[in-house]
Amino acid sequence: MSPQLSAAQARQRAHMPQGTAAILDTRTLATAHRRLAQLLRPGLTVLDVGCGTGAVTRGIAAAVAPEGLTVGLDIHAGLLARACRGHGNVPGLAFILGDAYNLPCRGTFDVVTAARVLQWLADPLAALQAMCAGAKPGGYVVTLEYNHAQIVWEPTPPLSMQHFYHAFLRWRADAGMDNTLADHLADLYAQCGLEDIVSTPQHEVSSKHDPDFLTRLGLWAEVAASRGHQMVADGILTETQRATAEAEYRAWVHDSAIAQTMYLIAIEGRRPS
Repeated sequence: MSPQLSAAQARQRAHMPQGTAAILDTRTLATAHRRLAQLLRPGLTVLDVGCGTGAVTRGIAAAVAPEGLTVGLDIHAGLLARACRGHGNVPGLAFILGDAYNLPCRGTFDVVTAARVLQWLADPLAALQAMCAGAKPGGYVVTLEYNHAQIVWEPTPPLSMQHFYHAFLRWRADAGMDNTLADHLADLYAQCGLEDIVSTPQHEVSSKHDPDFLTRLGLWAEVAASRGHQMVADGILTETQRATAEAEYRAWVHDSAIAQTMYLIAIEGRRPS
């Protein structure tokens, strides 16, 4: 597949189907981008690439208030409209429509960040280069990504969900997306010329005693209920397989699940002054 076709397919498969907005709305800066929360301070200017519904972006704005400025950027007009409705009246916070590959800024922000965004792109290096260009000299680029191949469930989920999950990874890889991106990001940072590169494990560990356990483990049922329909349309699995995986996994989460670990790494680097 040519790079152009791969990028087009990745863009199509990264489209947020109905139902994913609710997943994004459950995230907060403190729980969903912990390393960035530690780095922020009042007065900074921050660009949040792939801001989605703006739930995390609002937390960024609060962390850099009152003198700071936060801009949320997303290519999905529907999600951006939801962000504007929910958070558009927050002081020091603005939302703009834009493409991660072609950011409308150069040398502007103290921090440029993207969480769980580069994994949906066929060319994460190009997007990272654009993020670097958007940072001020001496500014920081902070990203957060999964290695989807390293997920661990306890006990093993139903065979139907195992089949669905492997199909999900294949569906992504067929479009040029890197399922193990978390472990390659530091190398991409070095290729961009960033300095002082630091990797921080941010693994999402959930156990049945956590108050949000059902929500966190239920994520994959929501993926089956939303992106699963895209996978069916793309011929990756049948509707029966999708529906069975969703139903059996929901039952497993309520009746049998003990723990889940999702492998997640935060990478930060500084643009040379």
